Amino acid sequence: MEPSAVQSEGREVESERASRSFSLRERIQLFLIAWAGFLFIRLIGPTLRYQVVSEAGAMSDGRRLQNAIWCFWHRCVIPATWRFRHCKIAVMTSRSFDGEYIARIIRKFGYGAVRGSSSRGAVGALLGMRRELEIGHPVAFTIDGPRGPRYVAKPGPVLLAKKTGISIGCFYIAVERAWVLNSWDQMIIPKPFSRAVLHISSPIYVPADADDTQMTALHRQMQEALERCREKAETAFTVLQDRAI
Repeated sequence: MEPSAVQSEGREVESERASRSFSLRERIQLFLIAWAGFLFIRLIGPTLRYQVVSEAGAMSDGRRLQNAIWCFWHRCVIPATWRFRHCKIAVMTSRSFDGEYIARIIRKFGYGAVRGSSSRGAVGALLGMRRELEIGHPVAFTIDGPRGPRYVAKPGPVLLAKKTGISIGCFYIAVERAWVLNSWDQMIIPKPFSRAVLHISSPIYVPADADDTQMTALHRQMQEALERCREKAETAFTVLQDRAI
């Protein structure tokens, strides 16, 4: 069996184990939600028109992500899922009901789901993310998830970068026309044929010997990079409109 097939099988087994605690009714709901979410993204995704803006040294060409620790805000998970499909990215996903259907949806697009969150299973999830990096897979955090507060970055990626020596990259995808859910993250659901702007930050490097003061400063730097990516991506549409006048 090919190594990639073994890894894929391992990821599927992990998801199945996480789902065994759900009742029959919940499993039926998960099946329906996962397929509905997959089909929606599969139909809308090809109609989106992406523009990529990269900062100096960015570790992505806008279609693939290099082996790095990636962070982005939870609200743009739908356009991000489509843009970076089939890139063997491992995403930290909570063990909740919501996390389970998200894991099932993203697996259909070629992602791996490392189960855990900042509140439950954090240590095991970080170890799982480390293993993914060691075999050459990029990892990604919806960094203000799974429950917020919105736009407040958790420190996990900084610790993971210190332990692995692998740099952090941030990005955000803004969509010109979208439905916005009345949820904690104000999730954006792109409307068909919308323009999307992907803004990718410069990398953030964390020294292996970083002390607590440096770790705090690097966490703040990551927060600022995430905020900058969102601001630049969202204001890009104003720039594009001005150029068209």
